[in-house]
Amino acid sequence: MTLSQPEAVTFSDLSRNPKAVAERATRLGRLRVTHRDARDFYLTVAEREEQRDQTLSMASHVLLALMRNDASTRALLAAIPEVFPWARHLRPDEVHAFTVELVEALSDAAELDLDRNATEVIAGWRATARIKADPAQYREAREATEGDYGPVEVVEVIE
Repeated sequence: MTLSQPEAVTFSDLSRNPKAVAERATRLGRLRVTHRDARDFYLTVAEREEQRDQTLSMASHVLLALMRNDASTRALLAAIPEVFPWARHLRPDEVHAFTVELVEALSDAAELDLDRNATEVIAGWRATARIKADPAQYREAREATEGDYGPVEVVEVIE
């Protein structure tokens, strides 16, 4: 599956001619605004975003409903390694845990507008699979540790 790249304008274009840029965004539904000194953003038609929210919510409800049925759960578990090939390095119980966490995170994205959670779930499980794929790294990660490694610095990543 590939996502089409939306058309783009510069922030300067938006500043110089907001009406034309807004008309173009309305015609296209979504327009990327690039900014040399800041992160890019999208100018979208509200109706389109509302439709996307409804679609995500429906998909989330379907996945949650499927997780309540044993046969459907098995089908989802079988699909995960096709969608995330690295999941083959996880044990079956870990694939199940990943699937549950992912479906819950997608539900949070739909119902609570928490988009970052799904990305974090995927990143966390992918990191686990990466370590497990390398026997030496996995062996090292399982070794007991001793002592205090000092305070942990928490760094907030702004995307």
